[in-house]
Amino acid sequence: MQTQTDLHLETLAVHAGVSADPHTGAVMTPIYQTSTYAQEDVAVHKGYEYSRTDNPTRTALQMALAALEGGRYALAFASGMAAIDTVLRLIKPGEHVLSGNDVYGGTFRLFDKVLSAYGIAFSFVDTTDVTAVAAAMQPNTKLVWLETPTNPMLRISDIAAIAQIAHARGAWLGVDNTFASPALQRPLTLGADIVVHSTTKYIGGHSDVVGGAVVMQDTAVYERLKFLQNAIGAVPGPMDCFLTLRGIKTLALRMRQHSHNARQIAHFLADHPAVAAVIYPGLDDHPQYELAQRQMSAPGGMISFILHGGETAARQVARATNLFTLAESLGGVESLIELPAPMTHASVSDSPLAVDPGLVRLSVGIEHAPDLLADLAQALAQVS
Repeated sequence: MQTQTDLHLETLAVHAGVSADPHTGAVMTPIYQTSTYAQEDVAVHKGYEYSRTDNPTRTALQMALAALEGGRYALAFASGMAAIDTVLRLIKPGEHVLSGNDVYGGTFRLFDKVLSAYGIAFSFVDTTDVTAVAAAMQPNTKLVWLETPTNPMLRISDIAAIAQIAHARGAWLGVDNTFASPALQRPLTLGADIVVHSTTKYIGGHSDVVGGAVVMQDTAVYERLKFLQNAIGAVPGPMDCFLTLRGIKTLALRMRQHSHNARQIAHFLADHPAVAAVIYPGLDDHPQYELAQRQMSAPGGMISFILHGGETAARQVARATNLFTLAESLGGVESLIELPAPMTHASVSDSPLAVDPGLVRLSVGIEHAPDLLADLAQALAQVS
């Protein structure tokens, strides 16, 4: 009999966490839209007592997420930030977190503007430099935090090498795998202890639900995070879980198309006279191109670039696209364009993590690639 470890991701995405409903035979996981559950006797129930603690639709989602990442356990949350915040509750006042210096603006805001006020120390380092990571470790470092690829500069960090550094110092390695998704990268297999997702993005994949997830192997870490999930209560509702489960089923197919389209667009931008620089892990001039080739199965659907005309030109292009919608977020089937400095990364504008105001970020969708290229061509023509 095949086990989940024998199955490829395309198969797991369809089947993991899913079993026919025992009451009706429904193939799709039902939406258990209930807050409470009848008990057979005082404190005697069928595994569910209150939906903040557990809900069958959420259980199915968590099982699927664990299988996709190759983990033993997964927990679902109401947003990616709720997932990160809950992970950081593992850190005690007086302990230190070493973070990458190119992270989502909301992550930096949580670390620097919220959690630092509670006695947790944070420092930020270029995690593409393994030597710099080792040098920045402190005696009280409890967690090393990576995004790879990073948001928005698409830097790639060596997960296996940094896991060795963290573990040698008695620290956990946490990886935000949102930009790659488990279809392209599985950090737990490379030595990470904790993997986090904004399931709003590629895992959900349709820009219609907000959610987050944490996946891990260690039972003690799971039990503590499960306690915190229930105690804090930042959990997704059953409809959100259902939508995320539905999105997961096409994850592998979508990620192939995202990467296919993004490769073509990255090469187009690299050859365009209006473009000064293109940042994409699938281009061989990317600083960590060879690492991306080893660590990821495909370079993904995110592209950042800078125009010769700087911020003024960037704003013109962002306003001029038709198929690329000017909007925050990423990872949906539709293509998006944004300027991180005044949008997703406004919270780092007065910090060392500040983003070039002329940087443009694309989330390349699954549309027909020539249509997307034509849209970018007409927008770029206005600033050429």
